[in-house]
Amino acid sequence: MTTAPARGYRPGEAGYRRLSVALFAAGLATFAMLYSTQALLPELARVFRVSPSQSAFSVSLATLGLGIALLIAGPVSEVIGRTKLMRWSVAAAAAIAVLCALAPNWQVLLALRGLQGVALAGLPAVAMAYLREEVADDSLARASGLYIAGTAVGGMTGRLVAGGLADLGGWRAALTGIAVLGVACAVLVAILLPDSQNFVRATGSRQTRRVLKDPALLALYGIAATAMGAFVAVYNATGFRLAAEPYGLGPGLAGLVFAVYLVGSAASAVAGRLADSYGRRAVVPVGCLVTLAGVSLTLATPLPLVIAGLAVMTAGFFAVHGVASGWVAVRAHAGGGGTGQAASFYLFAYYLGSSVFGGLAGTAWTRAAWPGVVVEAGALLLITLLLALLLRRSAKLTT
Repeated sequence: MTTAPARGYRPGEAGYRRLSVALFAAGLATFAMLYSTQALLPELARVFRVSPSQSAFSVSLATLGLGIALLIAGPVSEVIGRTKLMRWSVAAAAAIAVLCALAPNWQVLLALRGLQGVALAGLPAVAMAYLREEVADDSLARASGLYIAGTAVGGMTGRLVAGGLADLGGWRAALTGIAVLGVACAVLVAILLPDSQNFVRATGSRQTRRVLKDPALLALYGIAATAMGAFVAVYNATGFRLAAEPYGLGPGLAGLVFAVYLVGSAASAVAGRLADSYGRRAVVPVGCLVTLAGVSLTLATPLPLVIAGLAVMTAGFFAVHGVASGWVAVRAHAGGGGTGQAASFYLFAYYLGSSVFGGLAGTAWTRAAWPGVVVEAGALLLITLLLALLLRRSAKLTT
């Protein structure tokens, strides 16, 4: 295996390339599998004769299972190591993806989705901590941005593949395609991901207490919950909006809207470089404003403007998340350690927001159509912006 020098991997080195490709593939697989049913929500509601709110459970249960498991995966990684947990996480989730495609009924599919969320927790729980340990400090924001870019491409790919295959062969064909993608990425991760060179086992409740008492870390957890809640709420309801009049799009065509995730992938990488140059405190509030502007633009009726609004929202969200998630690991380390615990709490808040507020989008859509969804997302993003502005006044362990 390629070893990392004491200063950490840097762009241009073989180890950095292997690490980047492996984590990109892991992020792609994880988020393709996690959100594989989001583009299928109208199809699942029709086939299984459930309501929009009930069909959203196929997303919410997976994210809730992941969020709960994160509280265990982070501390476990401090004992058994980062790379082992990440490899097994992607492999187990891919195996469950195969079972999802074979589910005999709605109840079994929901149970498998919850279990798949638990299995997926190993990667997001420790990816940022792994990067902090193995990548040079002056390249960390860039490496974090590339990883988040992989998650953005994964979210897009899962939805595009699922939507397109659903048009051809229904929801089973869609989930089979996602399972094949998951298995392929799991093999890449097993082969390419470098073993940890700078990991030090750590235990103890003092670190856990500290990462739950730092006001800046608490604000970052809040940003994760509200920003992700708004983002998932919008996309959960988008499928129903595009299937309804005046658009009347099927799963395949509606799924094409998720191509705007490419914008999110690019925005995450750019935001990482800007954070290296101008500081995280400057980039996060701007990302919040961009996200809010995008959500507001989706109130327009013409389809091109709706898609443009989704693209702007996606760019802003991934800028916020890409910078904030890396900030958590850096601040926790600067404050005395506990990077794994801090990353787990950040992502627990992230997926709790996804589960709760994403699930509420079905209710908002049923009661008030698209304006109701925009009101929910807009309120959450205003809270995100307030927290980002409060972070500018926190003690500067890092920028």
